[in-house]
Amino acid sequence: MEIKKGIAVSPGVAIADAVVLDAEDYRIPYKSIESDQVEAEQERVERAFDTSLEELGMLRDQMAEKFGQDTGAIFDFHMSVLKHGRLRQQILDAVAQKGHSAAYAVSVVMQSYQKRWRSMKDQFFAERYRDVQDIENRLLRNILGEQREDLARLTEPVVLVAHDLSPSLTANLNQTEVCGVAMDFGGLTSHTAIVVRSLGIPAVMGLKDISISIAGGNSIIVDGTKGLVIIDPDKATLREYQAEEARLKVFADVLVELRDKPAVTKDHVTIQLLGNIEFPPEAKTCIEKGATGIGLYRTEFLYLKSETEPQEEEHYRAYREVVEAIGDRPVTIRTLDLGADKYTQSRQVEPERNPFLGLRSIRYCLQNLPLFKTQLRAILRVSKGADVQVMFPLIMSLMELRQAKMALGDAMEDLEEEGIPFQRDIRVGIMVETPAAALQIKELTREVDFISIGTNDLIQYTLAVDRSNERVAPLFTASHPSVLKLLRDIIRTATRANVGCSLCGEMAGEPVYTLLLLGMGLRSFSMAPADVPEIKKLIRSTTLAHAERVAKRALTFDTDRQVANYLRDETRKLMPEAF
Repeated sequence: MEIKKGIAVSPGVAIADAVVLDAEDYRIPYKSIESDQVEAEQERVERAFDTSLEELGMLRDQMAEKFGQDTGAIFDFHMSVLKHGRLRQQILDAVAQKGHSAAYAVSVVMQSYQKRWRSMKDQFFAERYRDVQDIENRLLRNILGEQREDLARLTEPVVLVAHDLSPSLTANLNQTEVCGVAMDFGGLTSHTAIVVRSLGIPAVMGLKDISISIAGGNSIIVDGTKGLVIIDPDKATLREYQAEEARLKVFADVLVELRDKPAVTKDHVTIQLLGNIEFPPEAKTCIEKGATGIGLYRTEFLYLKSETEPQEEEHYRAYREVVEAIGDRPVTIRTLDLGADKYTQSRQVEPERNPFLGLRSIRYCLQNLPLFKTQLRAILRVSKGADVQVMFPLIMSLMELRQAKMALGDAMEDLEEEGIPFQRDIRVGIMVETPAAALQIKELTREVDFISIGTNDLIQYTLAVDRSNERVAPLFTASHPSVLKLLRDIIRTATRANVGCSLCGEMAGEPVYTLLLLGMGLRSFSMAPADVPEIKKLIRSTTLAHAERVAKRALTFDTDRQVANYLRDETRKLMPEAF
C-alpha cells in the first residue's frame, strides 16, 4: 500500500481500478495475454523499438541539417536509451514472464526508469526523466498507432489517473464512467478541477508523480476531502473507506430531503442558491439538487469539445436546451472566457508566456468581434420569453464594459434589421474578478444591472498566485485578510447601489465560508450543483445575526490561517457531519 498527498479539489470518496493516461491521452490498460500471444506481442515491442530509432535518426539528421550538429545531438540521449539492450530485454521479459501486453510492458518498465531518473540528486540528471517520458510516448505511439483513448467506451466505474487532462478531454468527462480523478498537475480552481467538482467526481490534484507511480488495473482510493490517493490499499484500509463511502451516501440522502425546501435562515432571511454549469445536461442536475436557477453558465465547452469554431445555431441550441430544462427560473449566461488555460493557447504558433495575464476572456472577445457577436446574437435570441441575463467576464475598466455593451448593441441592431425577435431590455452584468474592478466597483455598478464576484480569479490576481500551479497551491486561499476586505467592500457597495450581487467562484460552494459571506451581506450564492444541498443545510441551521458576528470576528484576524481555523470551528459547531 502506498499513500500520496495532494490538493483536495473535489470532495468525496472513489474506490475503483485505475485507468492511466499518458501525456498524449493514451490509455495503458492492464492486459494479460495467453502463452500463444507472447511471440506476437514481443514482435510488436521489437518493431516499436526499431521504428522509434528510425524516426529519431531522421529527426536528428533533419535538425542537424537545418540548425547544426549541436542541435541535432539533442536526440542522441533518446537514441542511446533505446539502443540499450537491457531496456529492450526487460520489456521483452515482462511480456514473456509476466504475461503483459506489449503496451503495458512498456508502460511498467518505463515508469520504473522515470522513477530512477527522478530520484537522482543531481538536478540536471533528475530533469532527464522528461526525456524518458518522451521515449515512452514514442514507443507507445508505435505500438498503439493512433488508438487514442475514448473514455466514453468505458463500461464500468474507474479512477482516471493522468499527468494533466486536456480541456477537450475534461469537457467529455460527464459522458463517461469516471468516478474519481488523480492528477500530477492542477490546483483547486484549475479548469479541470472546476469541471470535476461540478460533476460531483471526487478528485485530488497536484500529486506530482501519480501518473508514473501507478499502473492501469491497480486498485486505487481517491479521498477528495482529505487530498489523499491510496494505491493498492490493504484490507483494513479498504474496509475503512468503504464504510466512509457508505456514510457519505447516507449524508447525501439526508441532504436530498432538502431539495424542495427554501434556503432560509432560522430568523427568516431568504437566500438565493443558484447553480454553476458548463454543460446543458447539468441544468437538470441543478433542479434535482434544489437550486433556484443558474447563476453562471460557462459557455466555453462549445469550443473545448470541437476542433472547429461553433456557429450561431450551435450556440443557440445549447442555450435553448438549458432554458427549456430550467423552466421559468433565471439563467445567467456568461460570455466566452477563452484564453488562459483554455482553447486559445493550443492554437497559437507562439503561446503567451503568462496567459493568465494575457489575451483572455473579454479581452479576447473584444479583439475577435465576429466570434463575440456570434455568441451575443445567440444569447439575445434565446432570451425572448425567458428569464435570461448576460454577464461579461474579467471586466477591468469602464472602457471594457462600454465596449462590450456596444458589441451587444450592435448585435441587437443586426437582429432587428433581420426581424428576429429578442429581449430588448435584457439585464446586463459583469463578473468582478480583478482588483481593478473591485477598487472601481462604485463606478461600475452605475452601468450594470447586477454583478457576480468571481473569486477564483479575484484571489489569484489579488495574491499574485497562479491558481493552476500546484507548487504555490498553499498560497491560494480565500481566507487571506486582503481578500476578505475586498469582498466586504464589493458586497457593501453593490447593496448600497441596489445592484444585484452574487458570488459564483468555488468559494460559494465551500461550507467553511458560508457564515462569513452571509454575515458580509451576500444574499445570492452560485455554486456547483453538487454543493447546493450542503450549503442549504448550513443556511437553514443558522441565523443572520450569528453569521454577522462570525464575519465581524473573522475580519479582525491578521493571517489567513487564523481566519481559516476560526471559520472551520464555527462551521463544525453547526454541521459536524460535513467534516
